[in-house]
Amino acid sequence: MSHSHDLPQQEKLKPKPKAVIVGGSIAGVSCAHALIRAGFVVIEKSRKPPKGSPTGAGLSLDPLSQELIRSWTGRPELLRDITCPLAIDLNQAIDDEKTRKILARDDHFNHRAAHWATLHDHLFTALPPEIFLWGHLFLSFSVSNDKQSVKMKAQVLDTGETTKVCGDLLIAADGCLSLIRNHFLPNVKPRYSGYCAWRGVFDFSGSEDSETIKNVREAHPELGKCLYLDLAPGNHTVLYEIPNKRLNWIWYLNQPEPDLQGNSVTTKVSDDMIQKMYQDAEKIWHPALVQLMRETKEPFINAIYDCDPLEQIVWDNVVLIGDAAHPTTPHSSRSTNMSILDAAVLGWCLEKSGLKNLTAALEEYQSIRLPVASKQVLHARQVGRIKQGLVLPDCKPFNPNTATQEECKMLLQRGVPFFGQNPFLRSSDLLLAGKR
Repeated sequence: MSHSHDLPQQEKLKPKPKAVIVGGSIAGVSCAHALIRAGFVVIEKSRKPPKGSPTGAGLSLDPLSQELIRSWTGRPELLRDITCPLAIDLNQAIDDEKTRKILARDDHFNHRAAHWATLHDHLFTALPPEIFLWGHLFLSFSVSNDKQSVKMKAQVLDTGETTKVCGDLLIAADGCLSLIRNHFLPNVKPRYSGYCAWRGVFDFSGSEDSETIKNVREAHPELGKCLYLDLAPGNHTVLYEIPNKRLNWIWYLNQPEPDLQGNSVTTKVSDDMIQKMYQDAEKIWHPALVQLMRETKEPFINAIYDCDPLEQIVWDNVVLIGDAAHPTTPHSSRSTNMSILDAAVLGWCLEKSGLKNLTAALEEYQSIRLPVASKQVLHARQVGRIKQGLVLPDCKPFNPNTATQEECKMLLQRGVPFFGQNPFLRSSDLLLAGKR
C-alpha cells in the first residue's frame, strides 16, 4: 500500500472505508487482518473477548493458510512454535481382532496441526485492540436505500441498551448457523450428515512416560507428524498430536439427529452417555485409543452438519465468509482453510477495486470463491459418507475391510478439488496484497 506522504492532499483527507465484521471466530479475525491491510477501518462485533476453551479442538492448516497467517501477523516464527507437522495422511482399516491394515497413505501431506484456541489467540493478539466491540450481541441490520452504507443493530449486554454501528460494508462471519445468511436465505437449513463426533483433547504434559502414552505411541509410532485415521464399518476415528503435549482425537459414529438446544451444534453429555461411549469404543477400537478416550477430561459431542452449496454469498454491501458462506463437514480439513482463504481473497478484491467499485469487488470475490468452496463442500460430504459406510448414489456402501485399492483413493485428503492449488488467483497476489 502507498504511504500517506505519497498521496495527494485530497486523498489524505478522505476517510477510510469502514467494514463491520459480525463474528469473532477465526474467519472474523482473519478478515480483520486482510481488510486492515486493504486500507479499511474494521469494527469487529463480538459478544465477549475470546477465551481458550479447555476442550477446544484441533485443526489442520494447509500451506497457503500458513503463508497467509505469517504475512498477516508479521511473526512467521511464532506460527511454527504453535503448530505441529502433519507430513503423513494415513488411513487404516481395523477389524474385529483389532488388527490394522493400510488402506491409503500420503507421505507428502505438508499440513500443520494447531489447537483452535491457540491459533485464534495468535491471530487475535496481532490485531489492534480498539477495533473490537465487546459484549455486543447482534440483533439485526439494514442497508441504506442508496446501497452505499449498512447499519448494524446490537444489544450491549452489560446495560441491555440497543446501539447502532454504521459502515460501508457488513461482513457476516457468524458461523454455520449464520443469522445474516438466514436473513437472505431463510429456506437454507443445515443438513444433518447422519453422524455425530465424540471428541476430546488429551493433555499429557507431566505424564509423558505414563503407560497410556507409551501404549498410544507404540500403536501410533509416527504420532507427531502423522494424521491417523482408523476405519471400521460405519465408524472412523482421527488422532493426531497438537502442540503443548496434547493429543486430539475424534470418533465419528452414525446415529439419528440429536435434539440440539439453542444456536449450537455441540450437545450436552451426561456421565451415562460417556460411560456408554467407553463401552462401545472397546468393541471397535484399539485398546490404546480407548484408554486415551477414558482418560480425556470433558469429552463432548458435535453433531455434524453442512449445507448444500449456496448460489449467492453477496447482497449489495453485505458479504458472507467462512462457515456462514459454506458450512462443511470436517473430512477434508477445509473449514478453517476455506475461511482464511475467503478473508485473503476478499481483502485482495477490495484493495484492487477500492470502495468506489465495491459492487465489482464483492462480485469478483463471489466469482472466485463460490465455485471452489462449493466443490470442496460436496467432496467433504462424499468423503464423510464413504468413511461412515453410508449410502452413496453411484456405488455400494464402503466397507474398509473389503475395499479395493481404487475405492481407497477417495480417503486421502489429496483428493479434495483444488488441493494445493489456488484457482482463479495466484497465491503470490494474495501474499502481496497490502504491501503495495
